Amino acid sequence: MNLAALTTEARNPLTEHIDQLPTLDMLRLINDEDAKIAAAIAAVLPDIAKAIDAIAQRFNNNGRLFYIGAGTSGRLGVLDASECPPTFSVSPDLFHAIIAGGDTALRKSSEQSEDSPEQGAADLAAAGINAQDALIGIAASGRTPYVLGALAYAHKLNALTIALTCVPNSQMAAAADVSIAPITGPEILTGSTRMKAGTATKLVLNMISTGVMIKTGAVYGNLMVNMQTTNAKLVDRAQRIIAAATGVDQATAAKLLTEGGTIKTAIVMQKLSIDRPTAEAKLATHKGNLSALLNQNL
Repeated sequence: MNLAALTTEARNPLTEHIDQLPTLDMLRLINDEDAKIAAAIAAVLPDIAKAIDAIAQRFNNNGRLFYIGAGTSGRLGVLDASECPPTFSVSPDLFHAIIAGGDTALRKSSEQSEDSPEQGAADLAAAGINAQDALIGIAASGRTPYVLGALAYAHKLNALTIALTCVPNSQMAAAADVSIAPITGPEILTGSTRMKAGTATKLVLNMISTGVMIKTGAVYGNLMVNMQTTNAKLVDRAQRIIAAATGVDQATAAKLLTEGGTIKTAIVMQKLSIDRPTAEAKLATHKGNLSALLNQNL
């Protein structure tokens, strides 16, 4: 492939003299380029929605989500995956992130690791992906061999494959069931895809994981009712979530949280005027989906 033909590798004519600008003008130019990212993502929202619905269907059938990438793309996958268990109180087994070069590549670059499709397939196989699962392959260029190898392996298993790139008509898009490609254009610094492409990737991954969790019942309204209460700040937030969902004051919410043990159980106890075992049983029959339970009973 002619890498120079990729839009992410092209030279940006608007920033050719950025090294000669006063600091404030330099920052305005960077900010102007960053402002284009939201429009690029808006253009691919139907593709993101397609991915969310397909992953949610997998989750409802005991599937999991895998992310794989190299360099910045791999690090962003690890970041998104690692934030989901504490935010939504789901098992770490539900979200798996793989980066070329292994966990040491999170802190120390391992650029040569991205050139082997065989290693991408091997790393994904070692992580235990199966036909029930979904894979998001992440690469701004849309042609990283490591990711292409992983996508090909997942496809052979009949796992759902999603390509997240920042160029049109990529090799990864052709290899995936769903393609998401916000076209972010030439970077502020030529080829530095940790910038606009990286920001776009972060935003899309946020949308996907949050959207899937909303679709599978981890959210009530806009409240994180699956959140873990593992420190003082989160206990306070949990009390405020219970108060917002039920209309009680925070002192009552604190008592409900202590009695119920979890945010969702506390909300069900208050809204349905039932005890903890009954609330837990009702949640279990609705697979923990608070919205489904309350919409049925209120």
